[in-house]
Amino acid sequence: MTAPGELTHPDRDDIALSSVLFALSDPDRLEMVRQLRDGPMDAANCTALDPSIPKSTKSHLMKVLREAGVIRNEPNGRHRTLTLRRADLDARFPGLLDSVLDAR
Repeated sequence: MTAPGELTHPDRDDIALSSVLFALSDPDRLEMVRQLRDGPMDAANCTALDPSIPKSTKSHLMKVLREAGVIRNEPNGRHRTLTLRRADLDARFPGLLDSVLDAR
């Protein structure tokens, strides 16, 4: 059972390549992941997107990344912390994350 405020995240073994590639195919989601490469950040401080983008759109982008297993979105007091699931992605698909994040 999930605690209040907790969101579901796929287990490492359930992360599918097609879902990860889809999540990383959007430029805004990819930029979010590039920012998370340097470490966790508060969801409200994610500057990957134009500030005029509605919160609902930003939330949807995070949801796609979370459901694909690319990020964790966890409660931290009154805020939410985003974390890149590097260890899980590297274990499932060695080299994929760096290849995609380094591509320009």
